[in-house]
Amino acid sequence: MDDFRGRVAVITGGGGGIGAAMARAFAARGARLVLADLNADAMTRVAEELGSGGAEVLTVPTDVTELASVRALAEAAERRFGAVDVVCNNAGVATFGEIVASTDADWRYTMNVNFWGVVHGVETFVPRLVARRAGHIVNTASMAGMVGMRWLGVYCASKFAVVGLTEALHRELAEQGVGVSVLCPMIVQTDINANSVRNRPAALRNPGPDIIPDGSAMVGSVIPPEEVARRVVRAIERKDLYVFTHPEQREILKRRWMRQDRMFEPGVW
Repeated sequence: MDDFRGRVAVITGGGGGIGAAMARAFAARGARLVLADLNADAMTRVAEELGSGGAEVLTVPTDVTELASVRALAEAAERRFGAVDVVCNNAGVATFGEIVASTDADWRYTMNVNFWGVVHGVETFVPRLVARRAGHIVNTASMAGMVGMRWLGVYCASKFAVVGLTEALHRELAEQGVGVSVLCPMIVQTDINANSVRNRPAALRNPGPDIIPDGSAMVGSVIPPEEVARRVVRAIERKDLYVFTHPEQREILKRRWMRQDRMFEPGVW
């Protein structure tokens, strides 16, 4: 019996990129899907594609920065399919620039989506999973949530917050029967940069032209979202806490740990 067959999976940011790839991967295993996104046209296209292959799909326009919108998402999912089994708090935006030049609007936009969007998903869905003592939650962070990077300071802050939140949640739910994973990809072939500009609320825009990151702030290979989705599926099956996506990440994380470890050496401590 496939662990995913008949299960209900909610995916925010499901209209494209990693979210759509996760939906395809879950559908291939027989899951029923709830796609949430600001872009109704995009998630409708994904839903039609999956539906043509026999998947059951519900689309729910959702603004993850609003708790009421995420609560409405949960209610719509339960009306259609019943209890939710997998929750992927995946919606995110990218911001680019040095911290000293970042504006209040940059901070608010980035934290509203990347951090508060995850918080709202956790606040809404985790009590439901705990009540059933079953299910799995996946929070999308980034390698920028593990190592601070120049030009990505605001983005790093939002993703470090997601990593810390998820690590704590993992400890809290370890004995509750609920799996918890944090997804920390490096560069993936998605439209996150362009979408981040297009979806930015007018009230949180900066004067002048938008800065679109070109990926140069992050080193490493570029992988397709399907590879990320494959690793997410595996993490859910194994109840892994961390989901890494690139082999380069191992050495980067090792160097960070070594810098920390050296601070305890005699003569330094």
